[in-house]
This record gives sequence, structure tokens and C-alpha cells, in this order.
Amino acid sequence: MGFSNWPDGWFLVDKPAGWTSFDVVNKLRRALRVKKAGHAGTLDPAATGLLILATGKNTRQIETVQGLDKTYTGTITLGQTSATYDQEGALTPSGDPGTVSDQQIRDQIESAFTGTIHQVPPMFSALKRDGKKLYELARQGKTITLEARPVQISRFDWTRPVPEQIHFAITCSKGTYIRSIAHDLGSALGCGGYLSDLRRTAIGPYQISEALDIETIIARFRQVAGEEIPT
Repeated sequence: MGFSNWPDGWFLVDKPAGWTSFDVVNKLRRALRVKKAGHAGTLDPAATGLLILATGKNTRQIETVQGLDKTYTGTITLGQTSATYDQEGALTPSGDPGTVSDQQIRDQIESAFTGTIHQVPPMFSALKRDGKKLYELARQGKTITLEARPVQISRFDWTRPVPEQIHFAITCSKGTYIRSIAHDLGSALGCGGYLSDLRRTAIGPYQISEALDIETIIARFRQVAGEEIPT
């Protein structure tokens, strides 16, 4: 992060829960007084973690960052399902996770959720069909048959502290929906599941440990604005 080439900057932001990725971009764009700003990969509102923002001329290079692999940590809760595949939707009991063994989980992950897989995106997503976002159609009660898309999962580490929870660390390619992994794994295990927690910890070589929260970035801007940045 830096203001040395202002207004052309890169910022590693630790996105809080409850904010959309656009909320973060809009907040910083106004606070940092720039005309152009964008992010290099959406995070769902409920998710936290690394969001890379570009300002000024650097927005032209966003695609080079968007294509980098991403790493996430989080929790899959078994025994319930959600229409949104995460904690944002109404939860419905779907099975007893106590009947699922660790070996069954291991077998499913190794056979169906590692390497190149074909994944169907969730209906509650920002993908578009005929000019409309899928989540808008889903809220209208409409269902559309979506084609599976190839994605790459290069790492899927997991632990199971209690029968109903799988804690994971996943590294995957651009376009992978962790919510779909949670839903599809729960379905494959026969008990259902949803994504109950998600945090993005890395985008390519960029780590969450390097990121700052929004208010800290704004405070640093205000400290140097009178010296390094033309107002």
C-alpha cells in the first residue's frame, strides 16, 4: 500500500463482514478523493478478508490480479442446507452429520473436490443471464439451469472438531464458489451442508497479514494528504 504514485495506487484491504465489495470501493474512492477505483475479486457480504483495490491508472491492471489463485479459510456446517448456500439464507434441517465418518469426507474431497472439477454456480450470485443478475431472478422465485464450469482446487486441507463442522483451508482458481463447494460436499455426504464462515487469506502472493482495515487506510491518507498528495 502506498501513496507515492498518487492517485495511482494499490491497497490491500481487510474487508469486514456485512460490507459488499462495492461498499469498500465506494467508501475508499470518496475518502481518498479519486475518480477511478475498483477491486480485483468480489467477496460476499458475509465474508471477511483480503480485498485488493486499485485506484487511478492502476485500475487498468486489475485483470492481472483477478486471475491469481485465491486462498480461503472457513467452516462448512453439516446437517442443514441454505438456498443461498451460506448463512445468509434460511436454514433447513437436512440430515444427521453424526452418521458421516471422517473417511467418507476424506474420500469425497479427494475424489470430487480436488484438482480440476466442474462446478455449477449458485443461483444467488452476481452472474448474469439475459442482462439480469442471478440473485435477482432467485429472489423472484425463478430457477435457471446453469452449466457447470471447470475450476481448479489445488489445496483442500480440513479438520473436523465436531461432527457437524468441517474447518477448511482451500486454494482455488478464479471463479470458484466456496459456497458451492460447501453445498455440493454436504449433498455428496448425504446430510446436506452450507458455508457458515468464510475468510479470504491470500490472493496470489498477497497475504491478509499485509492488509489494513478501511479506517486505518483512510487515517493514513489524511496524515500524508497535505504533504505527498495534491488536494
